[in-house]
Amino acid sequence: CRRLEIKWPILTNEEFAKVRRLELPGLRVGVLGSLFRVARGEKGLVGALEDLWSTARRLIDSESVNVLILSDRGVNKEFAPIPSLLAVSSLHHYLIREGLRTRVSLVVETGEAREVHHFSLLIGYGASAINPYLAFETLDGMIREELLPNVDHKIACINFAKAATKGVLKVMSKMGIS
Repeated sequence: CRRLEIKWPILTNEEFAKVRRLELPGLRVGVLGSLFRVARGEKGLVGALEDLWSTARRLIDSESVNVLILSDRGVNKEFAPIPSLLAVSSLHHYLIREGLRTRVSLVVETGEAREVHHFSLLIGYGASAINPYLAFETLDGMIREELLPNVDHKIACINFAKAATKGVLKVMSKMGIS
């Protein structure tokens, strides 16, 4: 049995890139886009969720994928992100209904999550790890604008991930989860 171990559930962009490119025997990564056409409105959102489920099933069954990445990258005027909590929770419950949930881990790549509350909910609804790429890009912008003096990219990102993880652990301990 092959396992992927990560230090904490909040992945920096660099750590996430390693997961995305992972090529180990017994570990296969698949990427699911979590976007929908804005012009199609509610029907587009529902259709995108159904596509997400069927694509996940195909990747698990035919390609033996056991790490699924739900990514909302690619947002523009035509495509909006499926809310990350809706995407991960609906896929989690679909996989449970289909008897596939234990065969795959869910990783969320989202620009939406930026606070401990967001991370806690995503983990509580089925995510194994989260890459809040926009939060890290915001830190880079703050460094460029000299709003974070004497801090480089690596330190800023590690500090953010550590603080977010400590916050998630605090939420879990308040809920009685150990």
